[in-house]
Amino acid sequence: MRFLLDTEQRAFAKTLDGMLGSSDTPSTIRSWAAGDPGPGRTLWSRLAEAGVFGLAVPERHEGLGLLPVELGVAFTELGRHAVPGPLVETVAAAALLDRLGDRAPAETWLPRIAAGAALVSLCAPDAGSPYALDADTADAVFVVEDDTVWLAAGRGPLQRSSDPARRLFRPTGATVLVEGPTVRAATSYATDVAALTTAAQALGLGRALLDHTVAYAAQRTQFGVAIGSFQAVKHRLADVLLALEFAQPLVHSAALALASDAPSARRECAAAKVTAGEAAYAASRTALQVHGALGYTEELDLSLWIRKARALRDAWGTPAACRSLVLAP
Repeated sequence: MRFLLDTEQRAFAKTLDGMLGSSDTPSTIRSWAAGDPGPGRTLWSRLAEAGVFGLAVPERHEGLGLLPVELGVAFTELGRHAVPGPLVETVAAAALLDRLGDRAPAETWLPRIAAGAALVSLCAPDAGSPYALDADTADAVFVVEDDTVWLAAGRGPLQRSSDPARRLFRPTGATVLVEGPTVRAATSYATDVAALTTAAQALGLGRALLDHTVAYAAQRTQFGVAIGSFQAVKHRLADVLLALEFAQPLVHSAALALASDAPSARRECAAAKVTAGEAAYAASRTALQVHGALGYTEELDLSLWIRKARALRDAWGTPAACRSLVLAP
């Protein structure tokens, strides 16, 4: 099967790419990692104006409707530019609130999420996500356990991540928001949205790493020739390209399955997540090897992309967990 984006989807991707390319995201990432969310909040507002968060909010709550394919397109570009913040968690929380069956939380939060006025985080210990990303910056932190959704009242100390822009906290104290039989189904759907958007982020991140590494290999010389002419380097770059090319249709297929509520959606999201995550991680390792000692320096902007790859690989479903889900009877 061949998956192709339509004209509007390609134009949307191009618009986001242009906007983010002119936004100095490396500076924004470093500010976010240092605990200064100002530049990140400004970029968040611009993304909301472009309709990114409205893609996870139904029209009745001032959004554009939950559109998984368009979300995949958007998050691929967000990953390409390594945009910081609880992006995945915000759209997953929107999907959760929409499906809870309790109108009050949805009416309170979804219009604000769509407009970019609320930056929220989601913590789902049962889904392997015991930490809330950027809880110190978020306007709300939702915690899902068993058949209960809590609104966190506080946070524990900062937990370090391999990606300095991923600021992790354990939520503390909570107020029951919703409880009942609808929570489990809503949580399942929300975690599928999280897996899909994380996979799309990883795909975009891997593409950016490969592009930068190919360009560097073409201009760095050793023994009087570009290192990109060495067969060993060519093979590593080709392996990464194949991994990313294989991941892309899986991400698109998972988005289509989620859009149609297909029974296979959960497995397809898991397959996309593990494939894209491993491809991005391979791209980061190759980028580090080709750049040599330069790749270890924090001053190199590309190091921000390199350090994010491992975190995305494990977020919202480790490779082992995703493979178990795909292979489950």
